[in-house]
Amino acid sequence: MKKMMTCLLAMLGLTACGQENFENVDVAGFEKLTNEPNVTVLDVRSAAEYAEGHIDGAILINQGQSDFMEKAKKELSKAQKIAVYCRSGRRSASAAGRLAAEGFQCVNLRGGIVAWKEAGKPVTTDSYEVDVFKTKSGKTVKFHALVHASIRMEYDGKEIEIDPVTKLGNRTINYAAMPKADYLFVTHEHGDHFDKGAIKLLTGGKTRLVMNKRCAEMYGAGEAMSNGQCITMDDIKVEAVPAYNYSEGRTQFHPQGRDNGYILTVDGLRIYVAGDTEDIPEMAALKDIDIAFLPCNQPYTMTTEQLVKAAKMVKPKVLFPYHYGQTDVTALPAQLKGEGIDVRIRHYE
Repeated sequence: MKKMMTCLLAMLGLTACGQENFENVDVAGFEKLTNEPNVTVLDVRSAAEYAEGHIDGAILINQGQSDFMEKAKKELSKAQKIAVYCRSGRRSASAAGRLAAEGFQCVNLRGGIVAWKEAGKPVTTDSYEVDVFKTKSGKTVKFHALVHASIRMEYDGKEIEIDPVTKLGNRTINYAAMPKADYLFVTHEHGDHFDKGAIKLLTGGKTRLVMNKRCAEMYGAGEAMSNGQCITMDDIKVEAVPAYNYSEGRTQFHPQGRDNGYILTVDGLRIYVAGDTEDIPEMAALKDIDIAFLPCNQPYTMTTEQLVKAAKMVKPKVLFPYHYGQTDVTALPAQLKGEGIDVRIRHYE
């Protein structure tokens, strides 16, 4: 009976004394929170509602699904304040109560996104999955899962694009609607990574374009980096690292020494974008990787078994399998259970 009462109180967002265990704020207070460091904005509605319009940068975890708390514990940090909202404030109040009962510090938007819109505050219909991280000094880094190997990053007001491609299969990315890139990286020359049209759409007067040597020659512009080279662009350190095939019968796809992977260090946050590669021995030398994007499609990059080996070498805190095409990657979280790696499956087909 006591356990049932505790669960009921948590769902209602109440303590044993009948007091809410989280804070309610109005639109002005919530907007202020969204601009503060060490705050995660959480949308607890359905995916359909989220796609219709959401607060920019909000991550989505549907509180109506049975695995809500499991996902929340995996994707949220108790070191950060959680700013929660839904449509009208009721579902988010329930979610905030449940999270607070597990030790999260939560703030609920009174009136939900309805009140937010009525106050004239902006929403976005960007349907791409967004993952939000904080750097060591509390700056925000957002990753947008575009398609296959195409990644959009936002960091401290800067736009970063990696291997932008306009069309792949039935999926089309409208780069004309996106801001010009401050930094644009290309790993190698294959058409699912190197798209001259996408590069032109994203290039502005201040864009720094970084490629491997072959792509710089083909495009006729850009800074060429070779494996082992490092450059610093403003406060971003860039390392070009090897990416290649070594298995018999595959070496023609990505010969050793031609293509790049990149490690971007932004305010202490180390991000490894592997490019097209197998589980090469050089990965064992990579240190302190916070976020890794590792490819997984046969026969061009890694098998799932190779990706597991690569993840154990690199030891990232968060792993995004990407470039996986028709390869089934859904078993990877279970295969890496116990390794201390948060595996996140996003739409990088």
